[in-house]
Amino acid sequence: MSASSSPALARTIVTLALAAALAVGVAGCASGKTPSASPSSSNSPTDTGSASPRPTGTSTSQPIEGQCATSDLTGSIGPGGGGAAGHVEVTLVLTNNGLGQCSLQGWPGVSFVGDGNGTQLGNPADFDRSAPHATVVLQPGGTAQAPLKITQALNYPEADCKPKKADGFRVYPPGSTESLFVKDASFTACTTTTVTLLTVGALAAL
Repeated sequence: MSASSSPALARTIVTLALAAALAVGVAGCASGKTPSASPSSSNSPTDTGSASPRPTGTSTSQPIEGQCATSDLTGSIGPGGGGAAGHVEVTLVLTNNGLGQCSLQGWPGVSFVGDGNGTQLGNPADFDRSAPHATVVLQPGGTAQAPLKITQALNYPEADCKPKKADGFRVYPPGSTESLFVKDASFTACTTTTVTLLTVGALAAL
């Protein structure tokens, strides 16, 4: 090979090398590879993403029960702890008539009703908060009870009490805005709001 052809050969070799390098770069772009880029944080080994499923609940030895629906409950008045001068103590009993177990916790709302149409007579019961109020789980047919103290209407002057025979009680289960009627015509209510005859305790297992 003559000396005059060496520059031309060198230029040819350089051109082919540049073309090869350009082809490699284009191929890398087409494949989406960026070798010089560091991995993003979303793909780092510390990011578990969806690889570890989240727990769907908490394991417990006691099932979590739903609140008893008022429509599944019936009420009755049972004997209580006796009484003292001026008042009597009875027991308010709530029975689960539903098909499944449910729970009650706290104090029921209680008031006298009368006039044959459910009219409230006087003030609702005060809450006796002196005892614990644990959750009571009721199986179908199961019952819960709350102590109910009833002060005698005759303890008060007639003008202050304005007594009237009651038809029974309106009862709101704890946490419910729906009530049920418990028939019991054994008691006389005060119809004024200056006197409160009823005091109810928290529900407990029977």
